[in-house]
Amino acid sequence: MMKKWLIGLVLSCLVQTLFAQDILQGDSLQEVVVTGTGTQHLLKDAPVQTEVIGKQMLRNYAGRSLEDILSGLTASFSFNEGDMGSQMQMNGLGNSYILILIDGKRIHGDNGGENDLGLIDPHNIEKIEIVKGASSALYGSDAIAGVINIITKRHDTEGILLENTTRGGSYGELRQHNGIALNFGKLSNYTNFQLQHSDGWQNTSREDPHQTEFLITDSRNKTVNRYTNWQVAEHLTYAPTKNLELYLDGSIYRKRIYRPSGKHPGVDVRTYDLRYNNASASAGGKWKLNSTDQLTLDVDWNRHAYYYDFTGVTLTDGMVNGHATSYFPYYPGQSQLQSDQQRTMAHLKGVFALPRENRLSTGIEWRYDWLKAPNRVREGKATDNTGALYVQDEYTPWEWLNVTAGVRLNRNEQFGWRLTPKVSTMVKAGDVRIRASWSQGFKTPTPKELYYQYVRNMNGTYLYLGNTTLKPQTSDYFSLGLEYNRSGLSATVTGYYNKVRDMIALVTIPNADAPIDLYTKYMPIKTRQYQNLESAKTYGVDLSVRYRFNREWTAGIGYSYLDTDAQLYDSEDDVLRSVIIDGMAHHKGNCFVTWNHTFQNENSLGAGIYGRASTKRYYQLNGNGKGYQLWRLTSHYSFSPNRGKQKPLTFDVEAGIDNIFNYIDKTDHGLHLGTTTPGTTLYAAFTVRFNHGKKLTNKYNSNSLNQTNNEDN
Repeated sequence: MMKKWLIGLVLSCLVQTLFAQDILQGDSLQEVVVTGTGTQHLLKDAPVQTEVIGKQMLRNYAGRSLEDILSGLTASFSFNEGDMGSQMQMNGLGNSYILILIDGKRIHGDNGGENDLGLIDPHNIEKIEIVKGASSALYGSDAIAGVINIITKRHDTEGILLENTTRGGSYGELRQHNGIALNFGKLSNYTNFQLQHSDGWQNTSREDPHQTEFLITDSRNKTVNRYTNWQVAEHLTYAPTKNLELYLDGSIYRKRIYRPSGKHPGVDVRTYDLRYNNASASAGGKWKLNSTDQLTLDVDWNRHAYYYDFTGVTLTDGMVNGHATSYFPYYPGQSQLQSDQQRTMAHLKGVFALPRENRLSTGIEWRYDWLKAPNRVREGKATDNTGALYVQDEYTPWEWLNVTAGVRLNRNEQFGWRLTPKVSTMVKAGDVRIRASWSQGFKTPTPKELYYQYVRNMNGTYLYLGNTTLKPQTSDYFSLGLEYNRSGLSATVTGYYNKVRDMIALVTIPNADAPIDLYTKYMPIKTRQYQNLESAKTYGVDLSVRYRFNREWTAGIGYSYLDTDAQLYDSEDDVLRSVIIDGMAHHKGNCFVTWNHTFQNENSLGAGIYGRASTKRYYQLNGNGKGYQLWRLTSHYSFSPNRGKQKPLTFDVEAGIDNIFNYIDKTDHGLHLGTTTPGTTLYAAFTVRFNHGKKLTNKYNSNSLNQTNNEDN
């Protein structure tokens, strides 16, 4: 039924777009994108296929988080919100293969292999650019599945800008955003505060009877736990000349996850909360050598620390040379450091115009990772050091042809040298664009994958082990895409094939193969270890159709087909065994219809309906996730009490309903692997913005990849 629903959705929307009247030329194709090549291109002429979620789409959808936005507006993404991060997947590959950038810089906030996307304030996003497939030639490690570049809003106001957004909703949802921008000639700054809170929710109080000694129907475990996080960020720029701009950035982020405690020891009794402390600092600038050439420099430092905050007396393990030695108590109010990750990066890049329609990008990078985990890593700490040199040429011999080729030379202190090339080409034929690409990926094991070990109690007790014998992962990615744009209709279809060699995945192993210490000697556990698979393949087709009927009505659909094939060598039986890539679903889709009207007084009103669906998701352990479909209704109204062109004070009101038909996955706790979404929820938000001053039109945004004309998508 889910497959029939998805096929019917695609066909019905295609019929509507083909027979609609009063078509207007869409302006989203004039959007400037930068992520695919690291240089500016109009979206319609970008050599590398790029998907854009623009500010009008963001405004209409009014997502509460980045996870909410991506899963609702792009069919190839899936998320499950959890304590340890976002559990993201794109086209069959998980978090560690997806590179997330904020204004061209790597996000940092690893929680057990998952990125905490709470670091990103959804109210400060201008647009999102998505490039699928291996991009290691330009961006290095972590870009085997693709790149997501979050481009933040520009606050280039001459004078003062004050803004406040407060959003509330079901299950104690609270989203708070405050910003202040000041500009005094050559010096400007923007200070941003965000707070996110949820009381969490419980979709079921039943525990899996196969993982517990007796049937439990009154568990206190929540599907998503109560949490609070907040962040303060500062961006300061100084432009001593018109060709030089310098910047300083800094942020502090805190998050606490509150875990309820029940009456069933070993199942729902929790004696500690989780706390995350993040901080970042960066500096750099851009120097325009002339009208075509430029240099940029970025130096970044990031820290992510993860703690247990004890709420009850707890006997926890100690470590000596990586082995559990004894148990000793922690008391309420005490904390224990689980891991402290720090990363320092430096990146120097140049872009130069060359004769005969060539544009050269070249750069050098250095990255140092430091991990301290006294109770989880042998010797208590681990480090990793990587350097890289890359070069890319964009060659446009004729208006209808572009060939972009690049290569990156990596050197890792543990795994040596590696070249990763990439070639993309685009052919234009009237309203049609044909794009093809081949690229290689390269990803070294992280310090956690090499050295980390910990015990996790959920649907059974598991011992997770690092593996110092891991090999680097490599990949070959091929894609072929067709795009058609005319009179408000934009349609793309892209087929892809991604082969990952030596893919690192958690594999269940016999306890006899695990190190013998207190974990395996005294506890009934299952052991999982990071191991290299022989090979892993993901392949599929992504389809997207967007249509602007007139100035007010817009509709779109997305569909993603995915299949995977992974092989693991079984040394005990000397055979290759097929292994599921966790989280894979064969079919996913989304659709939307929006209406926006601007009145003569420039006040505006809008509404939208959105749907998304997925078939069954497959997992190695604990069964598969159920298929689902979710629907959402949104509305917004913007107005100003001022008359005339100068409107320093503006207001925005938003309201909506999510999960209209109240779908809830009530599978036993820990096995709700389709979606963790609660039932029907309501939200409302109010924004007030005071902008007093003159808008600057030629000011450069110091973020090295954030060079856009900010056209609506």
